[in-house]
Amino acid sequence: MKIIFMGTPDYASAILQKIINTPDMQVVAVYTQPDKPVGRKKIITPPPVKVLACENNIEVYQPTRLRDEETVNELLKIDCDYIIVAAYGQILPKSILDHAPCINLHASILPQYRGASPIQQSLLNGDEKTGVTAMHMDEGLDTGDIIKISEIDIDKDELVESLFDRLTKVAAELTIDVLQNYNAYVQNPQNSLDATHCKKILKADGEVLFDDAKSIYDKYRAFYNWPGVFTASGLKLKEIALESKEGTYRPGEILTIDKESIVVGCDRGKLRIFRVQPVSKNEMDIASYINGKRLNVADTLF
Repeated sequence: MKIIFMGTPDYASAILQKIINTPDMQVVAVYTQPDKPVGRKKIITPPPVKVLACENNIEVYQPTRLRDEETVNELLKIDCDYIIVAAYGQILPKSILDHAPCINLHASILPQYRGASPIQQSLLNGDEKTGVTAMHMDEGLDTGDIIKISEIDIDKDELVESLFDRLTKVAAELTIDVLQNYNAYVQNPQNSLDATHCKKILKADGEVLFDDAKSIYDKYRAFYNWPGVFTASGLKLKEIALESKEGTYRPGEILTIDKESIVVGCDRGKLRIFRVQPVSKNEMDIASYINGKRLNVADTLF
């Protein structure tokens, strides 16, 4: 079985590794995003999928624009049975979609959360379950017929990194299942009336206003890796827990203080805060922060 693989981040590289490790599957080409500057020093860094492909002597292509005629013609010369797409980051033109069955591994239960950030969106919404959808791609954005869905439960305190890791394993297993049993599955069209969408996450999305404690906690779970959650003053909330979903309090008011944490009120509910990071300073425990600011019960945190 000959496969063209398209993907960019760690999520995709884990799927690629699973395909490489599976007998009778040959990855004949890998398409991934161009190398990009990373970090404060802007060091040009290859995406994880490229690194893995190079380690396994697989031909790598990094077109800036997949739709360019030269790029399309080059791909169409590559003989393959399937094209697997996982978090690639570019739209496939119809000519490529017609070259071989194109299967996308999308980290949601489609048609829920079409778009760029399905894992974070499931946490933002406080969902109790999520999954990975193997979908036969068409020209729309995550609109193709569903081949198979694998679902998992979400723990009420689970952070994005843990959920990401679990969904990656699910996606890798699902990929092999679908490739080995492609002709046995009945593909079902999505109901667009039930569709929801999620957008690319921006740094500004991490700001919190101490309005609803449950929403803030879910945002913390979703944005734990990036962009984090922070107050309007720039104070980052590095470790928090949901104390209560109920009750009405003055936003940001310190309600209780103990050795390891403080409880802060919201318009609705309460949060327990353990660690913070002030602007341009190192992360610290909350006791050190409030002592430095000389804050007490009834003061506001920001």
